[in-house]
Amino acid sequence: MSVVFDRHAVRSFRFIDCDLDAATGVARLRYAFDDGPELIETVTVPGAPFVLDAARAEAATQALRLLHLIAGVSYYKAAAPTDIRIDGYAIDAETAALLEDVYVYGLGEFAYRNGLDLHGKIRFPHEPPSPQPLSQGERGSNAPALGLREHALVAIGGGKDSLVSIEALRGLGIEQTVSWIGGSQLIRVCAERTGLPTLNIGRQIAPELFEYNRQGAWNGHIPVTAINSAILVLAAVLHGVDQVVFSNERSASYGSVIPGTGEVNHQWSKGWAFERAFGEHVQARVAKDLQYYSLLRPLSELAVARQFAKTDRYDAHFSSCNRNFHLLGERPVNRWCGICPKCHFVFLALAPFMPKPRLVAIFGRNLLDDASQVLGYDALLEYRDHKPFECVGEGRESRAAMAALAKRPEWREDAIVARFAREIAPQLDAGELDVAGLLTVEDDAHRIPDALWDRLRAHLAA
Repeated sequence: MSVVFDRHAVRSFRFIDCDLDAATGVARLRYAFDDGPELIETVTVPGAPFVLDAARAEAATQALRLLHLIAGVSYYKAAAPTDIRIDGYAIDAETAALLEDVYVYGLGEFAYRNGLDLHGKIRFPHEPPSPQPLSQGERGSNAPALGLREHALVAIGGGKDSLVSIEALRGLGIEQTVSWIGGSQLIRVCAERTGLPTLNIGRQIAPELFEYNRQGAWNGHIPVTAINSAILVLAAVLHGVDQVVFSNERSASYGSVIPGTGEVNHQWSKGWAFERAFGEHVQARVAKDLQYYSLLRPLSELAVARQFAKTDRYDAHFSSCNRNFHLLGERPVNRWCGICPKCHFVFLALAPFMPKPRLVAIFGRNLLDDASQVLGYDALLEYRDHKPFECVGEGRESRAAMAALAKRPEWREDAIVARFAREIAPQLDAGELDVAGLLTVEDDAHRIPDALWDRLRAHLAA
């Protein structure tokens, strides 16, 4: 018999407990609202049985609890109660602070769309803080080094960004395993195209959540990159490897500016604030020698597009269209819907760096010569609209790319480009429309290991 769910009647959200079977690689994450039925999510890491010494077993426990706490965001949002309880174990003040940021800022778009204000509402219970403030170095000394082998689990999403990271690491001779969570056939095809070892991790959300959604639970965007990051950290500990690599560029740190609301970042958990806090936490609480970083943090979206355009190896395989990743079952016939913000932006970002026939062949049509797409591109340009709630570049990147195309004979007569040159460009400062200025490799605000950085910097600048 299904349980009646009333989001307004819920008083507390409970993290009941979590467990890991090293013999099977199956982790179980257990949650509940009030005294209701348990909601059990499972995560399955291939490669079992895992034989763990005492230090690695403790690191796995810490990684598992971190995953339990972060993945709970999928369930918490159904009612978003003010009372949060952790039944199975205790956490410290620093962990609570990280989680509160993940829930408040990671659910920023969810809260905005549902008319909720989560600021000051989410409080994770924790043990009393130390009477003496700890320095960063002291906080970071808690977790031991495990002697992990040099190897990267590289998250792949099927789009251009992760493929740029994979090829960069390949070029630098870094051993890697291409890793993803879930059953997407699009991602699998892309991963297999790399020719590298793969790791496909299973994740099964508690089925009751879908019933709750049908009964009026709050629903909306969650910080899925934060969840996937925690899953891959657990996988790294189980496999004994020292790097978890994502492919989030610096543009991800900037959100949509909403009049009367402020900034809401759809991709907050892809931004620098999350990467820095999460990476520091992993080294402080899980394993000192486990590096979590984004290889592309020093680059803009346009710089990533320039790197991707250097090879056609993945032209017939990659897709950044999120609409495809919402579909269940087999791989869609068309990898690009051609009408969503991701399709709009990726087409525009690649256009300055790729021959026009090649780009049109990838998408199956010329999106910039379709007048019906005007409103979509206006949002990317932040012209009479805010940046879309999607993983797209900054407005200044779109404006610079469009300005570059307006100067090229093969593009300037296309409907969207011609309209930009005619109506929008005259209102802009020409000094802010230089693509070259957005292609620099920034040295600060990244967590790329020192041993890799100098060689990587030269590779990305080439």
